[in-house]
Amino acid sequence: MTGPSPAPGPAGLLGHRPALRPDVLLSAPLLNGAATVHLVKDPVSGASFEIGPKEFFLVSRLDGSRSLAEIGAAYAQAFGRRLGEGNWQQLLALLGTRRLLAGGPPPATPAPPGGPLEGTLLRGRLRLVADADAATARLHRALRPLLHPVVLVALLLGCLAMEAALAVSFGELADGLGWLLRHPAPLLAVATLMWLSTALHEFAHGIAARHLGGTVGEIGLRWRLPVAIMYCVVDNYRFLARRRHQVAVACAGAFANLLFLLPFFGWWAALPEGDPTRRALGALLLLGSAQALVNLLPLPPLDGYTMLGHGLRVTRLAPASSGYLRLRMRDRAAAAAYPARARRLYLAYGIGSALIVLLLAAGLTGAVWYAVTT
Repeated sequence: MTGPSPAPGPAGLLGHRPALRPDVLLSAPLLNGAATVHLVKDPVSGASFEIGPKEFFLVSRLDGSRSLAEIGAAYAQAFGRRLGEGNWQQLLALLGTRRLLAGGPPPATPAPPGGPLEGTLLRGRLRLVADADAATARLHRALRPLLHPVVLVALLLGCLAMEAALAVSFGELADGLGWLLRHPAPLLAVATLMWLSTALHEFAHGIAARHLGGTVGEIGLRWRLPVAIMYCVVDNYRFLARRRHQVAVACAGAFANLLFLLPFFGWWAALPEGDPTRRALGALLLLGSAQALVNLLPLPPLDGYTMLGHGLRVTRLAPASSGYLRLRMRDRAAAAAYPARARRLYLAYGIGSALIVLLLAAGLTGAVWYAVTT
């Protein structure tokens, strides 16, 4: 007597075991308006696009070890709907067209830049490094001992102590700033140091990204006369697995600004009150602290805004919040269709950011009044 014949295995397309290229990047879930999305990026071409949770469920399981039938069965169990061959053909066609499948056509590489200089005399940019990622890697190796967590905590505590001492001496620092504005030579020196601090801010983003698994795409000088600043383009850190690493990359610039001030704080503290050098240093400390702390505010395009977005796993926080609030004023029923988390978050950000802007305006008005009346 023969037993029952085994069930036939999946045939045709559903028996295939396709795989994404191993270097393709997939992000964690991100809130975007009322929807949850995942980012997919080809690190070779730099092209990226968004997919929904259902598509992510499928794409993230294309590892070459599971057949489409097996992935489809898991999808049916998770979402209560079985996929047909037509659904798979659409998905694989999308991935194949974008050259994201292993064994397919090689990824498209972007055209090489035409030259290091772009723009005009009044507005443009100059790439300063041919291989920005390699240059940042060399800087990272040199600075790696300073990136140990114990060292970073000690430096952070030093920065907090410095800011506390400066807050107590705010009146003296403000007087020093007034003195500085009347003396062109020390004013030029302080302005030069502030520019250098801005450059270090940009390099810090790149070094932090390199330390935590990101890459650096470009380092250069950007100008819109009469202003010219350094810039550092950080790639792929949106795809770091841990959100605290994403936040750390975003806040590295402000941290570098505060570290830059520490030796000048020691110099300032060692000088007697009324010394001209102490006045200039006090103005530098006031301006540098303002540069770092203002940059931590959660308003676009500041780093604090980027940090908040990473911490909350939200993309396009400000425009999404603005869109939700406008919809809420026009059609409360449509706004109620947003997920509860999105409603709370966008409402809180809209109110909070408006309060911050009002406080900044009041503070600026007070500072101008103080400068005019003293």
